[in-house]
Amino acid sequence: MISKNKTVKLNNNLGGKMNITAKEIAAMREKTGLPMMEIKSALIEADGDEEKALLILRKRGLSKSEKRADKETKSGYVDSYVHAGRIGVLTEVLCETDFVAKNDDFKNFTHEISLQIAATNPKYLNQESVPAEIIEKEKKLFIEEAKLAGKPDNIIDKIVEGKLNAYFSEICLLDQPYFRDPEKIVSDLLNEIVAKTGEKIIISRFARIELSC
Repeated sequence: MISKNKTVKLNNNLGGKMNITAKEIAAMREKTGLPMMEIKSALIEADGDEEKALLILRKRGLSKSEKRADKETKSGYVDSYVHAGRIGVLTEVLCETDFVAKNDDFKNFTHEISLQIAATNPKYLNQESVPAEIIEKEKKLFIEEAKLAGKPDNIIDKIVEGKLNAYFSEICLLDQPYFRDPEKIVSDLLNEIVAKTGEKIIISRFARIELSC
């Protein structure tokens, strides 16, 4: 067993050596839940920089998602959550196999998505789900605001793009900051569970009900 305080020497891709501690690996494993060897590899590639390593892991998760895009999702799990008797959420997440559907990590992920929905009330899953007429309406509003503020025409497009991205981060579930860790967005969590399970996983449906009185 490796002591948490013991330094582990690992060879990087350039043939040199760098020091990665078991404590650093454990800390990243706590954050991501990913296998130790994958975390070690990312830390080596990032020269020990944790933020860069997390970015590498996220990109790897995205790559794995893309590679499995054509796979069928025949199994899944439906999570329910009620907050203080006033907010109710149902979330359906699909995966490829019944084995993963019964996995605790998969169920925990689905429940975290329910908690996210309860806390942030997203209207759509992603940007592609937002009706074109709504996007166009918001875009026109942002353009008018920029012009009224006296912004030069040559930067209005960039202003509108930034405001649209901020708008999407409010209404689109996958673009929202994760309520437990605003440094992540929900799509990062999705990429992490894909990397962990090795299967295609999609958030297929969700519904949120809140008492109006």
